[in-house]
Amino acid sequence: MSRSSSPAAPAPLVRFAVLAGAFYLLWFFGYEHYLAADGRLDVALSHNLASVSAAGLRLLGYAVTASADARPLLTLQGQPAVIVGHECNGLVLYALFGGFVLAFPGPWRRKLWFVPLGLFLIYALNVLRIMALCLNNYYSHQTVDFNHHYTFTAIVYASIFGLWMWWATRLATRPAPTTAVYAA
Repeated sequence: MSRSSSPAAPAPLVRFAVLAGAFYLLWFFGYEHYLAADGRLDVALSHNLASVSAAGLRLLGYAVTASADARPLLTLQGQPAVIVGHECNGLVLYALFGGFVLAFPGPWRRKLWFVPLGLFLIYALNVLRIMALCLNNYYSHQTVDFNHHYTFTAIVYASIFGLWMWWATRLATRPAPTTAVYAA
């Protein structure tokens, strides 16, 4: 009787699954049980996003202020426009993006510049999202809820997916070694 052996899972896939699981557990226990309970990181990030978004809109000529409340409120032209809630400050997206790239096989030298670049791009996209929501609330209040929950969510997740694809298809792969062929 012959035994047929099932193919073993590829080593990079197993490595990715183990590392991704470890990063998830680190996030779960580190954030959910300590950082979220403390709250200072969420408050600082939400305030920073509100301040930078307000500064961006002021550069465009709008009268915008950001409150110093625990959940900062942006007012545009004297009217309440956007509350930057901790659940919408992007912190989870930073962890998700960074964890994916760190767990995915690839050269560490590239990860050292790609992860900070990706985090900065996600941060900048979040600032633009908050600015757009302020303007959306000012010019077309009836569409804010839809755009917040669907339009901007789709744009942000598609952008993160694009960064992942850039990493997985272009940057994580190592170039094939070149062999020199000399004609005699």
